[in-house]
Formats: sequence, structure tokens, C-alpha cells
Amino acid sequence: MRVHALVTDLETARLAVAAGATVVQLRVKAPTAEIVARGAGFAGLGVTFVVNDDVAAAVTLGAAGVHLGQDDPGAAQARARGLILGRSVTTLEQALAADADYLGAGPVWETPSKQDAEPPIGLAGLRAICAAAGVPVVAIGGIDASNAGDCIGAGAAGVATIRAATDPDLRRAVDEAFGER
Repeated sequence: MRVHALVTDLETARLAVAAGATVVQLRVKAPTAEIVARGAGFAGLGVTFVVNDDVAAAVTLGAAGVHLGQDDPGAAQARARGLILGRSVTTLEQALAADADYLGAGPVWETPSKQDAEPPIGLAGLRAICAAAGVPVVAIGGIDASNAGDCIGAGAAGVATIRAATDPDLRRAVDEAFGER
């Protein structure tokens, strides 16, 4: 879960994997037919493949998991299908209540990638969620190579990004934060 790349197309996914992404999440806010059309080939990338918001599409595409927001249905379906279940959280209360295999916590900082994002939780909020969660936490929101190490230092198991998904410096920064070169 070290570098979780949120992408909308296969070419960007391939570039993200080449840059060191360990998880690729197909993030398309559209009906299942479009998600399935865009997701063809993702399962063959050689990394963990997760679909955003859509359990049926995850199953159809052969994904390992699904990532659901706070208001997204499908957790029971994901569990019944044996999918990895990720949940988005912004507060400690949400983190403690989440029935998930991993959490996406944030936004840590402001981000231009999601217009309706909650206010940033900062490193203190991330640290609190990581300390209490009991499952791996992936930091998201405004993450790039310049601040990824701070997220790992706060206890995150990894970072998720849209803008820096294809930046090999991001993977290097994460590896350095874990003490690897």
C-alpha cells in the first residue's frame, strides 16, 4: 500500500506502475458501463488493483478490492465477494467506526483534485487516525514527493495521489521515509 495511484485510464495506470505505484485505483465517477470500459486491462498490471465506489465493476474487472466513501453502499457486497475493502475517512470517529481492510485518510492538505473535499486534517489529524485505526492507513490529499515522508512519519502505511501518480520521486520519498534506498 505504499504508493496508491488514483487514475482514470490505463495509460496513466501503466505510467504510475512504472514510477513505483504498488496499488492502482480506478477512479471514475460514472455508471458501471464506463468504469468497466475504462478498467479493461487494469487487473494485468502486476499490482493490487482497486475500483472506486463500484463493487459490481470491481468484480467484473477482476479487481482485488473496492474503495468506498462514507456514503457509498456496497461494504457487505464487497465482504461477501472476498474483496479488499477500503474506506475514506476524515475524522477519528469515522476511522474507529469503519469496517475496512485499509483506510484512506484525508485530505491531509488542500487538494485541487477534489473540489468537494472536506477541510484538511493536517498531520496531527492523520497521526491520530493512524494511531487509533488498527488497519493500514493511506494518507490522501495534497500528497507529493515533498511531503510524502511527513505522512509516513505520522504513521501512514502509504500515500495516495492523483497529481503525483506518475512521479518516480514520490516512490523514492516514500522508500526513504521507510528507511529504504
